[in-house]
Amino acid sequence: MRAVIQRVSKACVTIGQNETATIGRGLLIFLGVEAGDTSVDVQWLAGKIARLRIFPDEQERMNKDIQDIQGDILVVSQFTLFADTQKGNRPSFFQAAKPDEAIPRYEEFLQKIELLTGSAPAHGTFAADMQVALINDGPVTILIDSQESMKEASSKMDS
Repeated sequence: MRAVIQRVSKACVTIGQNETATIGRGLLIFLGVEAGDTSVDVQWLAGKIARLRIFPDEQERMNKDIQDIQGDILVVSQFTLFADTQKGNRPSFFQAAKPDEAIPRYEEFLQKIELLTGSAPAHGTFAADMQVALINDGPVTILIDSQESMKEASSKMDS
């Protein structure tokens, strides 16, 4: 799984003419599911994001997480995070999970974030043509890939 996390002042999703989700201060998470992702990926990524300290404390240092600031979360599915642009000018998305695999992982991620933060995240509609508007606060934008968990585990074993 791959996530692009943006610290926002506000964000919203519009489908057609209808604003379907909106948040205030918090995190906008663009979430991509890769073919072969499992519940282990979901748990690791959701945990990492829930504990991510990217909000300022009293000294303006990034030292607070989403729960510390009682912020909102908006999750938007985005298979294009697995774009392969190595050949030609049209990206391919063969690494992205197909809907029958991606939808359950996306929904599992939403549930895990709610469990970890105590608040249900707002979200877009899987596979819908969405317009996402946001005000990035900072700007702060962070990319996290669940494959990093393998690197963490490997480096702990080497220690």
